[in-house]
Amino acid sequence: MAGVLNIHNFPLLHSVPGSRKTPKKSIPTIRATSETPTSSTSTSTSTSTSFTAPPNFEPPEPKRFGVRPDKVWDIVGASLALIFRLGTGVFVNGYSVSFVSKDAIPPDQYSLEVAGYKVKESSKIGPRPEKPIEIYEFEGCPFCRKVREIVAVLDLDVLFYPCPKNGPNFRPKVAQMGGKQQFPYMVDPNTGTAMYESDDIIKYLVQKYGDGSIPFTLSLGLLTTLTEGFAMIGRMGKGSSYTPSKLPPKPLELWAYEGSPFCKIVREVLVELELPHIVRSCARGSPKRQILFEKVGHFQAPYIEDPNTGVQMFESAEIVEYLKVTYATS
Repeated sequence: MAGVLNIHNFPLLHSVPGSRKTPKKSIPTIRATSETPTSSTSTSTSTSTSFTAPPNFEPPEPKRFGVRPDKVWDIVGASLALIFRLGTGVFVNGYSVSFVSKDAIPPDQYSLEVAGYKVKESSKIGPRPEKPIEIYEFEGCPFCRKVREIVAVLDLDVLFYPCPKNGPNFRPKVAQMGGKQQFPYMVDPNTGTAMYESDDIIKYLVQKYGDGSIPFTLSLGLLTTLTEGFAMIGRMGKGSSYTPSKLPPKPLELWAYEGSPFCKIVREVLVELELPHIVRSCARGSPKRQILFEKVGHFQAPYIEDPNTGVQMFESAEIVEYLKVTYATS
């Protein structure tokens, strides 16, 4: 549900710095491989910790567009962003749609069906990075949201390192790498580029992995930043502060996109638990919708794959509960 707007903790006019300075020390980096970090600075993590699914755990059956009664207000609050941001992050760049007969799209191809017709969607995808781009950020930051929106528009896969306030692992690492705790911070392992500043990151990504043009809703300067802030009113404070947790050796994989309120409530918990995760962007028009459809016989977002436990599941409310039971220590 909506919280109380605290201007002091909700900066809108500059990038978000860390709340405290941390002495430099060795911080683990989790890569999208099966390797396990050899050291950790978090007192609540251990590379020897074994991770298993909760006892008697069974993934729920996916329910398209279903909202669990106890999560209605969470989804309503998360949906406010769609109004303030005019749907930015819902569609891939160059999105177009047409209605065709049912027979025009074979049953093994992903498509929506509306009023007896099928929806044919297309988009314009730019060059693809060989390795996932790495972004250090947190959910409750308007500047970070700007970058997450362009990630969805460009249909990029990104390895997110969550940096909630008081997070012991990745906030200090950003200070080591870039010299200050400021977010978002991007590292592109494909080019060796690293940078702060959301607008600079957006410009870099559209030039490198798009058509060079910045979407109108991300090019309005202060107005963009203000509406990004207003978009978070319905979930004020969520996805910003660290909850003690166990750091897994492998990043989780989340099929999601920024414009989805269901995906948002899952991302909030991933950030609060400081769980590195690869987001497989799949906004409307993304070819990855077909990939997931072929993979599991169904498309729905969010969908999570946890290589640390072997769990694969749909349904945002149940994913949130799974993450808390498996990784939270308090």
